[in-house]
Amino acid sequence: MWDLAGGPPAARVADRILEKDLVVLDVDATIVVAHSEKENAAATFKHTFGFHPLGVWCDNTSELLTMALRPGNAGANTAADHIEVLTAALAQVPRAHRKKLLVRVDGAGASHALLNWLTAQDAKRGRSMQYSVGFAVTEHVRTAITAIPKKGVWSPAIDAHGDPRVEADVAEITGLLPAHVRTLWPDGMRVIARRERPHPGAQLSLFEESDGWRYQAFATNTTTGALQFLEARHRAHARVEDRIRHAKDTGLGRLPSREYAINQAWLVAVAIAADLIAWLRLLALPQRLADCEPKALRYRLLHVPARITRGARRRRLRFPRPGPGSTTSSLSSPASSPSHEPPDRPCTPSTRSHQETRTAAPRGTRSCPHPRFAVPALTQPPQGSDLADS
Repeated sequence: MWDLAGGPPAARVADRILEKDLVVLDVDATIVVAHSEKENAAATFKHTFGFHPLGVWCDNTSELLTMALRPGNAGANTAADHIEVLTAALAQVPRAHRKKLLVRVDGAGASHALLNWLTAQDAKRGRSMQYSVGFAVTEHVRTAITAIPKKGVWSPAIDAHGDPRVEADVAEITGLLPAHVRTLWPDGMRVIARRERPHPGAQLSLFEESDGWRYQAFATNTTTGALQFLEARHRAHARVEDRIRHAKDTGLGRLPSREYAINQAWLVAVAIAADLIAWLRLLALPQRLADCEPKALRYRLLHVPARITRGARRRRLRFPRPGPGSTTSSLSSPASSPSHEPPDRPCTPSTRSHQETRTAAPRGTRSCPHPRFAVPALTQPPQGSDLADS
């Protein structure tokens, strides 16, 4: 499919387009609650019972590249699991598009083993592997933040539209960390801190209570680009939460079997369904349908009856005409079908001319879009039938 579309579309960050040949991989885990006893189901860190699968999504196409089913008590920052799913995800990316990669992980990815593995992948010939992972605000990070001058170092952060964000700043603290801490992490890793005024009701640590700012940090090996852009690029990892919600609407939210192997196969089917919807949005749907949630997409398109017809050396997908009182087809748009109103606009007298010309169904029949298919209402048994004789 990537070759059919001429390569994956470029990812967007802060209303800017990233490099066209850069493939962005987002890693995240989620909780799937089990309401009955299932194999390998266990208590989760959110005080629920079920599973803790870990997946990798392609931000360029919204594809679910791979997902590993794990018990509910699996660790969120287990480096071996992250390396396993990333290895499987790289195998799903076509070979021609593995040259420039960006891996984004939340704070669970800040492990020495994972960052060392990503650094080793970046050292391979012909491959560029950038990473952007959350970094815990430890005592060393808090000391480095305290050493930042109050003026001249903090730069205003930007929001998702690329505009300056009010009361939010970023600064690099790599050089302020102790030397023995920097040597523990891979060479070339940079640590960038972000501060913002907390929203009402936010819980702050004792360190944050002292000056009223809320602090976060992330690590990256990207050497170029403004700090504001690198920080906005990392926060764009939050889009993976939408992908997880869509996957749960496509079958991830309910595992069907008591057996672990069957549930693993179910995840494969979920990934296939998510990929089909992702490429349907990219290749075939107008923008107003491409933005729909999976539930709305099923209601407006996937569950609509249609058939493929062939003629004049062309194939057409034909949908039934809307009946009286219903809206137009979900695929028809004002630009392509000027005679039809948009689907969300109520039917007005000026748009009912084609309905009024139809012959009304005879009295005593059920309503049907066409009188030819009117079905008699069997309120009384027909004359001459066995029911009438009895």
